Amino acid sequence: MSSKESRLRQAIKAVAVFEALKGLAALLGLLGLLSLLHHDLHRLVVELIGHFGLSPDSRYPHIVVNAVDKLIGTPTHAIVLLGCTYIAIRWVEAWGLWHDKAWGEWFGALSSGIYIPLEVRHIMIDRHWQGVAVLALNVALMLVLLWRIRDRKRSHAAAPSGTVVNRS
Repeated sequence: MSSKESRLRQAIKAVAVFEALKGLAALLGLLGLLSLLHHDLHRLVVELIGHFGLSPDSRYPHIVVNAVDKLIGTPTHAIVLLGCTYIAIRWVEAWGLWHDKAWGEWFGALSSGIYIPLEVRHIMIDRHWQGVAVLALNVALMLVLLWRIRDRKRSHAAAPSGTVVNRS
């Protein structure tokens, strides 16, 4: 394995770890949310915002309060289903990338790329550095995975005929 291939493989493993951590964060968030379902979430969020000395009517705290209010009206089974689906997607992608599977690279490129139009739209509506950072990270992840897909195709094309190539 060349130095370039080794660096690319390390980058793919880093993406796998990042995706697994996103799945873990989603699992912890889902469990935390489920543990709070029998409480007055609106009151808890307003108290938490006040604890930090912020006004619930200021920009970001208001966004959080509105999100919690929307969440309160969402059926629990829908929250669990969406959360578990997201977690499964992140962990399946991480497993495929960690184990150098071609389908994992495609899956990762698609799952990163699917958010890009939504992130661009969000930036057009609400211009903030955080949105730009998320967009840049997703584009970088997608480019690393597409680079690996391209290299994998080139190595398959360059393999002598009759050679068995791992197409996992």
